[in-house]
Amino acid sequence: MSEAAVGQRRIDGRTLRAERTRRAIVDAHLALLEEGDLKPTAERIAERAGVSLRALWTNFKDMERLFAAAGARLMERQLAEHRPVPQELPLPQRIQVYCEQRARLLELIAPAARAARLREPFSAALRHNRTWYVTNAREELEKLFADELDRVGGNTAGGGANAREESLHALTVATTFASWSMLRDELHLDVDAATAVLRRAVTALLQPGTADGTPDAEA
Repeated sequence: MSEAAVGQRRIDGRTLRAERTRRAIVDAHLALLEEGDLKPTAERIAERAGVSLRALWTNFKDMERLFAAAGARLMERQLAEHRPVPQELPLPQRIQVYCEQRARLLELIAPAARAARLREPFSAALRHNRTWYVTNAREELEKLFADELDRVGGNTAGGGANAREESLHALTVATTFASWSMLRDELHLDVDAATAVLRRAVTALLQPGTADGTPDAEA
């Protein structure tokens, strides 16, 4: 093997080890959040990852960079778990499938989201992560329920673009973590009960006048 090849192999090996260390640190951070430690120290994260504190700061120059990497990992997990809801389904089934999946994804990010609320005012990385989640959720709603949003806008007194936009705002609020946290952390509902409330809220916004989450006789 040539000297150049040996050198490249060494570089590749160091890169791989560094990536493994970074992944171990990010995974340790997320694991501590999932266990309820909402403000884990760098020392605890390094200990959990099985690396030195020096290795943590070598790979992440500050906590902001660790927050950004953890947020990226959660985004990867959420995208991996996401399955597009078939748009050809009738509205009640579309709402049901969407809300069941939405509940699973909200539970997935819940530990990190709870922790983020404590640090967001001081962290640009965490605010960026939250903006990504809200924007992604809003885009999915607008695509999945485009026809219903158009219909709500057209049928509402003084309808049109403003009514459609207001309905989309309301759906975004109902289906993102702030509302989910109210159901789970403040009202202490279990996942099934919280999902039922989520489904009722989405149904009420898309099918005004429907009380129980199923279409009325005229729907």
